[in-house]
Amino acid sequence: MALHFSTRELAGRRRRACRAITARGLDGLLLFRQESMYYLTGYDTSGYSMFQGMYLGADGSLALCTRSADLRQARITSVVKDVRIWRDRQGATPGEDLRHMLDSYGCRGKRLGVEYHAYGLTAQRGQMVDAALHGFCRTEDASDLVRLLRLVKSPAELRYIRRAGQLADAALAVANRLTVPGAAPGTIYGEMMKTILSGDGDPSASRWPLGSGREALLVRYHTGHGSIGRRVVVTGRVDPRHRDMFRACREALTACKAALRPGRTVGDIFATHARVLTRAGYKDHMLNACGYTLGATYPPTWMDEPMIYANHPQVLAPGMVFFIHMILLNSRTELSMSLGETSIITARGAEPVTHAPRELVAN
Repeated sequence: MALHFSTRELAGRRRRACRAITARGLDGLLLFRQESMYYLTGYDTSGYSMFQGMYLGADGSLALCTRSADLRQARITSVVKDVRIWRDRQGATPGEDLRHMLDSYGCRGKRLGVEYHAYGLTAQRGQMVDAALHGFCRTEDASDLVRLLRLVKSPAELRYIRRAGQLADAALAVANRLTVPGAAPGTIYGEMMKTILSGDGDPSASRWPLGSGREALLVRYHTGHGSIGRRVVVTGRVDPRHRDMFRACREALTACKAALRPGRTVGDIFATHARVLTRAGYKDHMLNACGYTLGATYPPTWMDEPMIYANHPQVLAPGMVFFIHMILLNSRTELSMSLGETSIITARGAEPVTHAPRELVAN
């Protein structure tokens, strides 16, 4: 097997999940989030773009219903022994195959939690599952059961996170070196990606936003850097107002990192961010969220929950990992600024695993 974590650690995660299942008064859990499947079993695939579902019983029973294309993926990357295959065919209803699998585990008439909030379980597929299980068992939304377990990272997970931080810093150093007047963003992007992959890292679960000029106002990836007849390049112009924006972001980032302490809440972090940037005169240019927790996530997003926004009640604890970003966007002046870092929460406060510059980088 090609596991990133020991079978002992994976078994411990499943035991904790089973205790949480029982505490919710459930008999089992239907998993559709690829993150949950990976966390509990090591199962690593992009096959969630098609239908698949995993069952974890309160008694520790474990089974996967997936396509033939993912059979070997399950065998090689996970500890799952019982893999059922639904057959690709015209008019296939794999929800019924899932029900047959559940029936073999005595789930008829039982109460099952379902991860409805999953990118692999589209609305159409969700309706198919509900129809297949109607009258067979009772179901309820349990989308957050495993997510909450994933919030606090194990020592093994933190080792990966620290290594990921080193690769991110290395990619940033490459970007800073190559960002000179006349440089093409696509070239910078490619060299950053090369640094990650050559360091035995993986592409992130979402594509990085990168742009110059007006495109620097975009906080999402967009295509078209090298459009025919339109070569976007980095300019050498620096607006003095950028320095004021940078200082405000730096002050807000410092204050928010100080708020990353056990016992504080996610809402406290956002309140700190909003207070500093409002005081600096940027109330109308900041975003309504300033970060999120991080972990092993799959496309289409690297953003895990909880998001950092106003009044979020999640209490911070040692072992949680948060990315906090200070982003200012001024559509009138077409100026932007972004400064962010990822930190592990410890008993003593925030341990940075990426390191944002504390001064503007000029080439």
